[in-house]
Amino acid sequence: MSDKPNPSHPTQPPAGDDLGFELPAPMVVSRKRGLLIGGLAFAAVIVAFVAGYVPKYLKRSALETQSAASAAGDTRVEVLTAKSLTTDRAMVLPGTVQPLEEAVLYPRASGYVKRWLVDLGAMVKEGDVLLEIDTPELDAQIEQARAQLAESEAGVLRARAADAFSKSTAARYERLAPAGVASQQDLEQRQGQAGVDEANVGVAKANAAAAAANLRRLVQGKAFAKVVAPFSGRIVSRTAERGMLVNAGTASPLFKLQATDPVRIFVQVPQDVATSVRADVEAKVSVREYPGKRFDGSVARSAGSLDEVTRTMSTEVRVPNPDNELLSGMYVQVSLTLPTPHRLLEIPATALYNDAKGTRVAVVDAQNRVSMRKVVIERDTGATLQISSGLTGDERIVKLANAELDDGTRVELITPTVEAAK
Repeated sequence: MSDKPNPSHPTQPPAGDDLGFELPAPMVVSRKRGLLIGGLAFAAVIVAFVAGYVPKYLKRSALETQSAASAAGDTRVEVLTAKSLTTDRAMVLPGTVQPLEEAVLYPRASGYVKRWLVDLGAMVKEGDVLLEIDTPELDAQIEQARAQLAESEAGVLRARAADAFSKSTAARYERLAPAGVASQQDLEQRQGQAGVDEANVGVAKANAAAAAANLRRLVQGKAFAKVVAPFSGRIVSRTAERGMLVNAGTASPLFKLQATDPVRIFVQVPQDVATSVRADVEAKVSVREYPGKRFDGSVARSAGSLDEVTRTMSTEVRVPNPDNELLSGMYVQVSLTLPTPHRLLEIPATALYNDAKGTRVAVVDAQNRVSMRKVVIERDTGATLQISSGLTGDERIVKLANAELDDGTRVELITPTVEAAK
């Protein structure tokens, strides 16, 4: 091994600011390249200045021009024409499903429940037997009535026989009295008896008719021992049990029956479209339990009168329900499209000017003079207003109303007339 020092490995320690390696030589930027970079930076500054200053300058110039025109007496305004709206108004109204028919069935005959044939939820047809009642007391009354009828009919025969005998006797005395064989008193007595017996025939017939009517009443009451369905529908309640004592009347309900095809839904139509309600107007019914499904129906009838408290009119909507998907008592939403009874015009909300003189808009005439028109707002949608009266639709309306505008003010139009709310 050589004892000579290695020049690549100095034996002396490095200085304090020595990094321990050599730095590369600094890059020298040419003069041409430096000018190019400086030019690009200057161009970027110029573009930013133009983009920020020029729009402000143009706006300031327009404002100065408008101010100069205002000072000269002609206010610069932008005008438009009102937009005519369709007369149809769509609305969604809440409602509740109700059956087309509903009846609580009570007994018409007194007795004991013999058997019931249908239960809760059963679908029945008109005339189906629902329940039978055992009526022992009514059966005994029917037998008694039949016996009384037979007695009355026998009484009629007896009265007729007595009447015939009295008439023949009176006729014989009428032949004997002129000959002196019978006295005049006997003759009158026989004639009076004949009249009484003839009247007894009428009484007997009347008694027989009363007995027959009583028998028919009891027999008809016996027919109600079978409770039948008055219409087709669904049994929604049964309170009858076998052996239960029931009395004719409303004290003992037996069944509750509902007809639910179609169903009817009552909605309250607001006053502004109540006069447009007509039969057969299409209706769409939606239910939360059937998302995305719509049930088609139509208006069946309306009350023709407004509620004094709510200012709405009760309207019936009928909806076919062949699958019984719509249950009685369901909350639904009914979509109706009704024509508005008057024409509506739409203007921007900025065109409205409201002060002590009322709600008005500024209209520009052919001589470019302002006329303030009073208007009636039908509906405020926020960005636009629906006007029901005060405008014809052909006027030039100032788009941005302000306090400087008054009747007779001369204005200068900024742009040609365009349609509103575009």
